[in-house]
Amino acid sequence: MTLRPLCYALALGLIAGLAVSPASAQEAATACTDFNAFANAGWLAANPLPAGKTSNSALEQLDAHARQQQIDLLNQAMQSPQGDVQKLLGDFWASGLSEPAVERDGAQPLAPLLDRIIAIKRADNIAPTIAALHQVGIPVAFHFGADIDLRDFSRHIGYFSQGGLGLPDPAYYTRTDAPTAALLGQYRAYVQKILALTGVKDKDLAKQSQLVIDLETRIAKASRPLAELRDPRVNYAPVAISGLAAQYPNLQLDQFLQAQGVSTPTVSIGNPARLAEIDKLIRELKPEQWRAYLRWRVGDAMAPYLAKSWRDAEFDFHGRVLAGLTAPPSREQQVLDAINLAAGPMLGHEYAARYLTADTKSQARQVATQVRDALGAALQRDPRLGESAKAEAAAKLAAMKIEIGTPTRDLDYTIQPMGRGSFGGNMLIASTWRHREEMRRIGEANADRRWDVLPQQPALAYDLAQNRLIVTAAALQAPLWNPLAQTATRYGSYGALVGHEISHGFDARGRFIDAQTEIRNWWNPQEVAAWDALVQRVVAQYGAFDYPMLTGTKVDGAKTHDENIADLAGVELAWAAYNANTTGADKATHKAFFEGWASLWPQHMTAENAAQRAAHNVHAPGQWRTNGPLMNLAAFGDTYGCKAGTPMQLKADARIVLWPMPAATKGKAKAGRK
Repeated sequence: MTLRPLCYALALGLIAGLAVSPASAQEAATACTDFNAFANAGWLAANPLPAGKTSNSALEQLDAHARQQQIDLLNQAMQSPQGDVQKLLGDFWASGLSEPAVERDGAQPLAPLLDRIIAIKRADNIAPTIAALHQVGIPVAFHFGADIDLRDFSRHIGYFSQGGLGLPDPAYYTRTDAPTAALLGQYRAYVQKILALTGVKDKDLAKQSQLVIDLETRIAKASRPLAELRDPRVNYAPVAISGLAAQYPNLQLDQFLQAQGVSTPTVSIGNPARLAEIDKLIRELKPEQWRAYLRWRVGDAMAPYLAKSWRDAEFDFHGRVLAGLTAPPSREQQVLDAINLAAGPMLGHEYAARYLTADTKSQARQVATQVRDALGAALQRDPRLGESAKAEAAAKLAAMKIEIGTPTRDLDYTIQPMGRGSFGGNMLIASTWRHREEMRRIGEANADRRWDVLPQQPALAYDLAQNRLIVTAAALQAPLWNPLAQTATRYGSYGALVGHEISHGFDARGRFIDAQTEIRNWWNPQEVAAWDALVQRVVAQYGAFDYPMLTGTKVDGAKTHDENIADLAGVELAWAAYNANTTGADKATHKAFFEGWASLWPQHMTAENAAQRAAHNVHAPGQWRTNGPLMNLAAFGDTYGCKAGTPMQLKADARIVLWPMPAATKGKAKAGRK
């Protein structure tokens, strides 16, 4: 989707808001009853739910638009590349779009990997092969990646963690219920299809697939339940590299780390029993069984990037059986997904250069800085915090970084040249590069080396461990940053989302990381109790809201309270920043601010989708993301003439105000320039 329909829909919403006289009783009644429906009437009418889709929203449209921008960029790079990185991306893209070339290539990209696996004759051949597959981005037996050192947030260390299984949950291998048994039957059939495509003879398929499933089952039995792994502390167990060779002699982990380019003194092994089991299996199982397993893992990992027979087999199991999909994405989307997986930072580098202007970046930084300043002032007048906590909050806020567009530290784009003849081969080249760059994150003072989102993905995020606000290049377009809108609109949309995100540094989670990014609770018991009292008010307020599309279902205030508080904070802070940095604002420009906030949340969804969101989503639905914060803000009622007690202007004693507002920001117009 291009930007034009989205801008058009947003324009309709603005026109709908301006078409009625501000003094009209009809306008006041509509805006004061359901501001989401009022402000987003144009969008909701112009963007009905498309056939076959279960939801549609302004932010989903932004995602689709960013994807189209990536496709446009890749098409241009394919036809007339500007620079070495675009040449790589253009060749990668062209090789994937040419389905005849992919068919001709067949399974050739796998040949070197399969040759190495077939050459395994002894137990001591297995560990070097595992290391080599990790190097090309195919994790087998376990996963090894870079992540924050929980004892020192300034650096990343290497984590050995669960991975290397064909099924997403280790419990699938050990359950005995009928649905799981049926799934395992389908899985066995899929393993046989992939093994056949790698060259295993028909007469050997049953035996070879059983060897695969037996080995994976042994690893699964040594794995931890997925629920336990949600706590990052469970995965964090630093050990000295110097002792790994003796502890896991068959896995040769010291040589594994050398092959990955890792030379730090420690790594994390959250489940040493699992690694010990794999180490034992290398010694105890015959090489034939390891050959079958490794050949299967390579085939399964690479199937989406090979000929149609491979892709069909992979989609029938991973797409239809596991994900419940009815049809695969378009070829164009499949190739884009592959490029983002293997070469996402490359594409992000070029995306930001093409779509993010220096002027937009500068303005976005200015607004973000102003919202950060508003948070600083708010925290100092926070009635819940004592002097010590306020001092810590001020220090933490002063240290907060704002990173916009792309990561501040660029990557090394040196890579083996790509041609247009082998999409699978290019996938391996790019995956090897991506793995190399990931491994370079491991080391001292390297934790800020990259983001956990890509520049081409629309996102605003507060990185708790690094105390930084991340704003991707793709986020700085409508509806978050509409270049055609009034300044007030951008404060209401982008500014409020900035406030939402950075408030997380000072909430119930943020209180556990101090100004030096060390894990420490810097609130006292009284401050915790005051926050808990606030939470209960928010839980009760949002828990009274009806869930759209569902009869008799309310918003889950307990599940959504963290994000609801952040929404309240975002609007309060953006409103304060807007008023502190804008003079001469009148009611018309005030309305643009509130319409900017509402423009983020128009949403259509089916009843089935609404039920799923109500059960699992930690965010309130769009209607209440718009209305919830505004009904608590006195300035909204002043702007639209809403009387206290109407749906969009709660009575004073029912309003939730996070921070008492300075007199100058309570909605009164200032004299001077706009």
